[in-house]
Amino acid sequence: MASGTIRYWAAAKAAAGTAEEHYEAGTLADALERARERRTEHPEFARVLLRCSFLVDGEPVGRRAHDAVRLSDGGTVEVLPPFAGGSA
Repeated sequence: MASGTIRYWAAAKAAAGTAEEHYEAGTLADALERARERRTEHPEFARVLLRCSFLVDGEPVGRRAHDAVRLSDGGTVEVLPPFAGGSA
């Protein structure tokens, strides 16, 4: 099992109620499930996570299954909700 940091951005940060937290997990799926369990009283957090993309140690997760994404000791998971913007 690895330990590291989950960082939340924008709407994910608001729904989590924190900018970052510690993880103890072997996979991205495990880390996210534990984060959801800590916030059962905030169902919006789970809904926001469904729309997010993730970077693990700076690498995009993309469409990979979260249970196949191994976490490293001392690693970082970035939780990125969809951002509005672009050119008009």
